[in-house]
Amino acid sequence: MEHPLYAKECLVFGCGNPLFGDDGFGPAVIEHLETRCCPPQNVTVLDVGTSVRDILFDILLSTTRPRRIIIVDAVQMPGREPGDIFEITVDDITPAKISDFSLHQFPTTNMLKEIKEFTTIDVRVFVVQTTELPSEVRPGLSDAVRSAVPRMGEKLMMLMTQQATSVQ
Repeated sequence: MEHPLYAKECLVFGCGNPLFGDDGFGPAVIEHLETRCCPPQNVTVLDVGTSVRDILFDILLSTTRPRRIIIVDAVQMPGREPGDIFEITVDDITPAKISDFSLHQFPTTNMLKEIKEFTTIDVRVFVVQTTELPSEVRPGLSDAVRSAVPRMGEKLMMLMTQQATSVQ
């Protein structure tokens, strides 16, 4: 049986673990979108925490698929300032996050690559540069990453609105 979630035009997944500092950026952006914005009806925003792998697997097996998947996550990349928001390619995803058990694991990046290469789904990955990712439980975003949440929300709303108007 097909899940109605996959019939949406666009799925926005907030990835990360809020128990590990700035790794909670993706879920924080989803909360911002749900409480302060009004995503178009053809878009579903979902805090997937550390479970994105299961959802991607289901999408790969589904005959009903979204037109676009947007991943929101946190990264540490050289040359970036904490709080910078930017888009990366699926190939740019690195397994550097110690505390993350979702997007940055090898099977998950492989699934994203398969979706991008072997389906018509447009896969986009938007990230924030973290200050640090703790190796132990330490909830709460840093000031730099917290201030990036509404900026990322605005960027995503513009993208979702463009998607909605291009479909009509």
